[in-house]
Amino acid sequence: MKKILFLLITTICFQFMATAQPDRWQQGAKYKMNIDMDVNTNRFTGKQKLEYSNNSPYALDKVFYHLYFNAFQPGSNMDVRSQELGKVLINGRQDWDGRVKDRIANLKEDEIGYQKIVSLKMNGVPQPFKYHETVLQVFLTKPIAPKSKVVFDMEFEAQVPLQIRRSGRDNPATGVRLSMAQWYPKMCEYDYEGWHPTPYIAREFYGVWGDFDVTINIDKDYKIGGTGVLMNANEIGWGYDAPGTELKPTTKEKRSWHFIGENIHDFVWCADPEYKHLSYKMPNGGPTLHSIYNFKENNPRNDSAWATVLTAASTALPFIEEHFGKYPYPQYSFIQGGDGGMEYPMATLLVGPGLGTVIHEWMHSWYQMMLGTNESMYAWMDEGFTSYAEDLISKFYNKKSSLQNLKDALQRNPNNKNLAAMIDIVPEDHSSAYASYFNLAKSNFEEPMTTHSDHYNSNYGYSTAAYSKGEVFMEQLGYVIGADVRDKFLLEYYKLWRFKHPNSTDLMRVAEQVSGLQLDWYKEYFVNTTKTIDYKIDSLWEESGVTKIRLRRIGHMPMPIDLQLSFSDGSTEMYYVPLNLMFGNKPAENAGQKRQIMEEWKWTHPTYVVEIKRRLTDVKLVEIDPSNRMADIDRSNNKLELNW
Repeated sequence: MKKILFLLITTICFQFMATAQPDRWQQGAKYKMNIDMDVNTNRFTGKQKLEYSNNSPYALDKVFYHLYFNAFQPGSNMDVRSQELGKVLINGRQDWDGRVKDRIANLKEDEIGYQKIVSLKMNGVPQPFKYHETVLQVFLTKPIAPKSKVVFDMEFEAQVPLQIRRSGRDNPATGVRLSMAQWYPKMCEYDYEGWHPTPYIAREFYGVWGDFDVTINIDKDYKIGGTGVLMNANEIGWGYDAPGTELKPTTKEKRSWHFIGENIHDFVWCADPEYKHLSYKMPNGGPTLHSIYNFKENNPRNDSAWATVLTAASTALPFIEEHFGKYPYPQYSFIQGGDGGMEYPMATLLVGPGLGTVIHEWMHSWYQMMLGTNESMYAWMDEGFTSYAEDLISKFYNKKSSLQNLKDALQRNPNNKNLAAMIDIVPEDHSSAYASYFNLAKSNFEEPMTTHSDHYNSNYGYSTAAYSKGEVFMEQLGYVIGADVRDKFLLEYYKLWRFKHPNSTDLMRVAEQVSGLQLDWYKEYFVNTTKTIDYKIDSLWEESGVTKIRLRRIGHMPMPIDLQLSFSDGSTEMYYVPLNLMFGNKPAENAGQKRQIMEEWKWTHPTYVVEIKRRLTDVKLVEIDPSNRMADIDRSNNKLELNW
């Protein structure tokens, strides 16, 4: 009996753990790199020791590395693809990335980027390899056995390209000398789907979780910001040992900067002799925030703007952690560099201190740096969810800033009663994302969000799908399952899947577990197809004192319906029509409003009749989805006012 009881308890515990702690094998990497930078030639040499763990159940007879700098050569995949997309016209304008255009084709020999492998050994044995432009294929002389580790020793040399896309040198827009993103040979990801040796065409990244130990030897006058914690801060100074300190003197021509980052999947750094460094330590053991920016001119407004970056970040972090999960790393750096805004572990590159971009890039720490989704396949789970979070955080920060300004103003003008009426000034509606998605849906350029990021037929189609439609996906999910339930789901998703490379199925399973509803249909329609939502109020009539309202589905995507009625006595009532594919109902979202749950609407049926036990003349307003969270592409027929 005890044995049976023990087995029963063990089985229950195992099932609970399987549900609560999803596990999927994933590879591991430990990088130790030492690089020597020549700032005069813009070239560097590097030594890389990579301890690679094959945690898969399969033997590996080959491995792949990314060589991103090789994209910046005339005739490369990135060059030709950019020029081909430039032939696509969107509203009469060329659809290429304005930062790339045809600039790669015009690079001179000393302006191109390259990464060349001088030698490569596995466990001390030289390995044959082949270049595929931005991907290095290594043919292993001995397979890497399942559940084993090997050590790769590599020597390489590289040239930093002119600033074109993400990484590069001498950006005229910022004056930053070196933006070192995608700068080292990086092991490609191998997961349950196999290898992901994605060529560098334009976009997203996928990397192996691991630890980075990086030493950068560079001209002594250069200052560096980047991923990881500076281990020799006492030797370097410059605000890393204590806020406001100067760069410590040295008699050497070059100084060494030693950074360590743990449990991350990439490493970025930037260098400039005229960088300025501000920092702020969050209280109660929180991370240290850094603001590193170009200081070629004594510009107080520039100082103030980059200082505000730290103010905004420190103000927003408690709100972020409450709604999206705890930030687990010891530091984060906002660094002027790159070509716009681009996220990396513990750091982001920013052309300027605009707070919208600052918040967006920082939120990638949650929806890419911690969750590590394959961005090439699920860009909407990265860019879209980040945009969703950015919208909420920006509104929180702006409102909080406005409240503080109002308090200050009220102190100065205590008798001004109009100031109090200005408190609720920031709606949370994601309206710009909806408008952007609606424009795409009505164009000829929309493609399913399952499309690989590099294989969209237009930059417009990709960017709107990934950013705007992805943001709409998350806000609309709140309409489907309830906003409070959606918020609980986001925290549970973070808790269960951070550091585990979730895919879209993993995402939806958590949403289903938290909500108790079936949601496969939602992903199928909104992600896997370009079918649109369009409902209308078809007709109203009265029979024997019962008001009947016929709703019609015009679009091809079915949805549950919130139908709100306003009556002549001033009251309102919500009639909730669940979709039969959900096998359940979302909870009431407005506790102060009367709500009736109707019979489910079968998705096969184009019409549905809502019956109300009140006279038709009592009805003043009928409205489908008064919250405007459902992405109905024609809202003009969602609302009917009755003037009796």
